[in-house]
Amino acid sequence: MSFIPRHCLLVPGLLLALGLVSGCDKQETTATKPRAENKSPVLTATVSWQPRMTLVEAVGTSRARKSVTLYPEVSGEVAEILFETGAQVEAGQPLVQLDARNERLAVELAEVELAEAERLYSRYKRSEGAGAVTKSMLDDAKSAVDRARINLQRAQVNLTYRTVRAPFTGHVGLTDLDRGARVEPSTPIVTLDDRSELLVTFNVPEMFYGQVTQGQWIELSTWSGRERSNGQVIDVDSRVDAQTRAFTVRARVPNTADTLRPGMSFRIQLQLAGGEFPVIPEVALQWGGDGAYVWAVKNGVAVRVPATIVQRLQGQILVDADLPEGTIIVTEGIQRLREGQPVIDVSERLVEIGR
Repeated sequence: MSFIPRHCLLVPGLLLALGLVSGCDKQETTATKPRAENKSPVLTATVSWQPRMTLVEAVGTSRARKSVTLYPEVSGEVAEILFETGAQVEAGQPLVQLDARNERLAVELAEVELAEAERLYSRYKRSEGAGAVTKSMLDDAKSAVDRARINLQRAQVNLTYRTVRAPFTGHVGLTDLDRGARVEPSTPIVTLDDRSELLVTFNVPEMFYGQVTQGQWIELSTWSGRERSNGQVIDVDSRVDAQTRAFTVRARVPNTADTLRPGMSFRIQLQLAGGEFPVIPEVALQWGGDGAYVWAVKNGVAVRVPATIVQRLQGQILVDADLPEGTIIVTEGIQRLREGQPVIDVSERLVEIGR
């Protein structure tokens, strides 16, 4: 009965195709070869480094890019309501008109008084050279014109107070006012939101402080999952809350489709990069009595390198190990390896056969 050495069964077919086991049927010859010449064929990979990515999830609360509750400047009776709930209004557009009859009369009276003061001043000015008007009279007339002009401006300001206008372009909300209602400066008129963008605020654990920066992108979704969007970090709080051990982050979320509303909550996902570690194929990691390890190839021989798992990826593993970038590690043909075992890398020859 013939005997086949174990390494001849290592990678069936592959090693035969490479012509590396042509002497496997010559048992006596193989047995008499020195161990140093008995190189184990292996497949290898090159170590690269990449940062450890951590997925942080949080709950965010949104507000409009601009948001105000409008109040009247003065007391008065509502004469007209000039908007519809939910409508978009432009900056400066009138929303509520209060009764302004007295204020309009005050403006007209101030205009008359200004015109009269200006006529008197003009008359004095024309008579100045004739000696009929003293310097003091001319100064008093000029002061009367200035006072009349100020009174007119005050009356015009009081008139503008009777109209509540939109301070910026946005959407108005609900109102409880009706025509004829009496309002005071403490009476809320309506809310106004510029929801072209939302500002979403959320908390991040303090262990990630310094890893969240302005300009960083985040992923958001509503709790129903129907709306997904991306946002960009615009503000990071300068302190950590002593009670929650977290810091606050604010992100800007575009809302060009107008499908999101201020006040909505979001599921936040944020990818944070930690320190860099060696990344190896999952098949390269082995386990022994003293923990995990990797076989590295140094100067043509196998060297056992202890490794600690940092993060599992799809088909790959980040490890904490003494594996500089570019290190060659064994991925196939590991079973026969021992410390100091000479190896031969057949990866390139396998690629040539595949071609």
